[in-house]
Amino acid sequence: MTRSNCLLPLHLVLVCFTILLFLSDLVMPYTVEISDSNSSTVPSGSTPLTDGISTKQDNARTDPREQHAVYDIMKATGNDWATDIPDVCRGRWHGIECIPDKDNVYHIVSLSFGALSDDTAFPTCDPTNSTISPSILNLPHLKTLFFYRCFSYNPHPIPSFLGRLGPSLQTLVLRENGHIGPVPNELGNLTCLKVLDLHKNNLNGSIPVSLNRITGLRSLDVSVNKLTGSIPGLTFSNLNVLDLNQNRLSGPIPSTLWECHSLIKLDLSRNRLSGPIPDKLMGLKDLMLMDLSFNCIQGPFPKSLKSLSSLQALMLKGNPMGSTIVPNDGFDGMKDLTILVMSNTNLLGPIPESLGKLLNLRVLHLDGNHFNGSIPKSFRDLRSLSELRLNDNVLTGPVPFEREMVWRMKRKLKLNNNSGLCYDASSGLGDSVDSDLGIGLCESSSPGSVRTVQHVSDREKPKLLDDIPISSDATFTRSLRLTTSVLFTLIFL
Repeated sequence: MTRSNCLLPLHLVLVCFTILLFLSDLVMPYTVEISDSNSSTVPSGSTPLTDGISTKQDNARTDPREQHAVYDIMKATGNDWATDIPDVCRGRWHGIECIPDKDNVYHIVSLSFGALSDDTAFPTCDPTNSTISPSILNLPHLKTLFFYRCFSYNPHPIPSFLGRLGPSLQTLVLRENGHIGPVPNELGNLTCLKVLDLHKNNLNGSIPVSLNRITGLRSLDVSVNKLTGSIPGLTFSNLNVLDLNQNRLSGPIPSTLWECHSLIKLDLSRNRLSGPIPDKLMGLKDLMLMDLSFNCIQGPFPKSLKSLSSLQALMLKGNPMGSTIVPNDGFDGMKDLTILVMSNTNLLGPIPESLGKLLNLRVLHLDGNHFNGSIPKSFRDLRSLSELRLNDNVLTGPVPFEREMVWRMKRKLKLNNNSGLCYDASSGLGDSVDSDLGIGLCESSSPGSVRTVQHVSDREKPKLLDDIPISSDATFTRSLRLTTSVLFTLIFL
């Protein structure tokens, strides 16, 4: 592809690939942005590139130095066939994008490697001996560099010379390449970078503080690595996506993160973070997803959480919150909340009444806690609810659900292993409630008092194939990440 308007198909390929992965339930979220060619930063002393769509002329040729650099880069990835192409920009292969300058000389602005899908024609890499060639430094107009699954069987560190790619680079993606060693400090020299994606390698060491020099960074993904140490005080005013999940990061959540007011997605899950959630969330007005699950976070429950008016998904599962009581008004104002997962967080006290006001809730997991008292009557108004887990608490009293709600959720309604939940004979649930719910009919022993009949719990009956939940936690998490990744990819279009 040879013209500036050819940047669009790469966007579409990445979006379509993300959607295909979502449909096939693979874990591979994408947050790739290809910047507008009209805003290209040209190194001093260079001939400016033409803006908009160029007119192809027969005498247009690729810059000879850049052409030879591409030959070297292709050879280093096992693509020797490229040397048979007399002009790489006019050769029309996917994965290379070029823009002409005012003298009608083509310059390489994007290089992409790796089979995103069976239908994507980016050059593949020989995984046994591929490397990143230093000749890449001879591409002064390069804006996008993308390597996917290229060095899996020839693992090597991320080359520090990538930090010398200059002020033109805006997107650097090195996903699932098997890179080892630390994240180079030199990457902090890429001060015009907007997207840095190092997802799913074998990187170790700490997150470099030098990344703070990339003041315009919009997406940082270093998830699924082996990074250690604490999260540095990152202060990116334009950051939309921060994904550090599945590393070995420890220490408290830095309060500076709450000063990244442009955050849309924050995923710090599956680390070793400790201490409380900083109660300074008021500035995150655009945050849509926050996943802090499976850490060592403790209470108290942040009072400012309800100020996250745009939040759609909140996951706190698997944190020892330390016998924390959730304030009754803890979710007031969170009208957009769709997914709330607070399983196994050692929460106690009554279920907050404010949850019954979240009419957009579709998934609510409160299982494995110490919630007591009754289920709020306002839960009957949660018409969008499709999955509810209240099992393994100490809840009592009649359930407030109507027959239609129970039928709609079916096996995604979990109420078992509570001390005294039951259903009222006048509720019409008699032919809707089966033994899988683990509750029985309420019996009035005296006016104003209620007790429940004994019932068989899940622990006392054999597991059948049909008892397996329709959506496991792992599938739920993957689907959520992929759904939000599609969203963020579209945002960057």
